[in-house]
Amino acid sequence: MPDRIDRVTTRTGDGGKTSLADGERYPKEHDRLELAGNLDEANCALGVLIAYLESNCPFRDVLITVQSRLFDVGAGVATGTSQVDWHGEIEDVEEQIALLNAELEPLREFVLPGGNAICALAHMARTTMRRAERSFWRAKVNSLIDAGVGAYLNRLSDYLFVISRTTAAGVERLWQPVVPDNANH
Repeated sequence: MPDRIDRVTTRTGDGGKTSLADGERYPKEHDRLELAGNLDEANCALGVLIAYLESNCPFRDVLITVQSRLFDVGAGVATGTSQVDWHGEIEDVEEQIALLNAELEPLREFVLPGGNAICALAHMARTTMRRAERSFWRAKVNSLIDAGVGAYLNRLSDYLFVISRTTAAGVERLWQPVVPDNANH
């Protein structure tokens, strides 16, 4: 197999444009490039979370697989097409959500991000995944929408939320809404 990346510095993007795998050059502020960057950032956030998980963590390998799937999404963004039917991937993530969620108490209120380092990192990964999802919908790559990529990204952020709750280890903090002064009179 030939090397996929033979050099890092090309200087072809120094003028504010870059190429995607579809052969076209795009301004760096283009929605598809914003999406590619947000997917990369979400993948990095997953990498940081994974780095803090014990090797025997039951969802560590699933998250490593998700990192590869995010590269698959990025390939779809770069080519403008998807070779994957994401509906099967969505079902896999939903099964993982159900497994973890079955062990959790029902929520009474919104959860404050944090509690411990791993829980906070899961929340950071969740919010970066949400940003990637929002930029996915702005990019409007119809073939990826039809393939289910938007739903897949949505489900991943749900999964990361459940992971944050799972890793809170009894220190999950709930939102305490402000009580207006006139409510006490």
